[in-house]
Amino acid sequence: MLYARIMKTKKIEACCRPVLIEPIDPDEAVELAAAFKLLADPIRLRIVSLIANAPDGELCACDLPAALDRSQPTVSHHLSQLTDAGLLTRDQRGKWAWFRIDRDRVAVLRDALELS
Repeated sequence: MLYARIMKTKKIEACCRPVLIEPIDPDEAVELAAAFKLLADPIRLRIVSLIANAPDGELCACDLPAALDRSQPTVSHHLSQLTDAGLLTRDQRGKWAWFRIDRDRVAVLRDALELS
């Protein structure tokens, strides 16, 4: 029998000092690792990349299944994970949901790896 791994998504907040400048404590490490684990999935990483590089900085959910060669339910699951973490914002326009990168949330992860 197969068991699905449920990943509990937590909204990414500014949490930690840059890990390359000074050691972080165990709680900070757990929180930061969960945020990076969210992006460690190749499909979620591609979704972020596709949306960030879209001409208007946003993409319709309807365009992603074909771009990713994945089913709509699979794409929807990944979009939910990224939205719940705050990495994406969602705008409902009629039948379709449009997604944008929340650059402030992504900056939290970037800043955690900053050298200075």
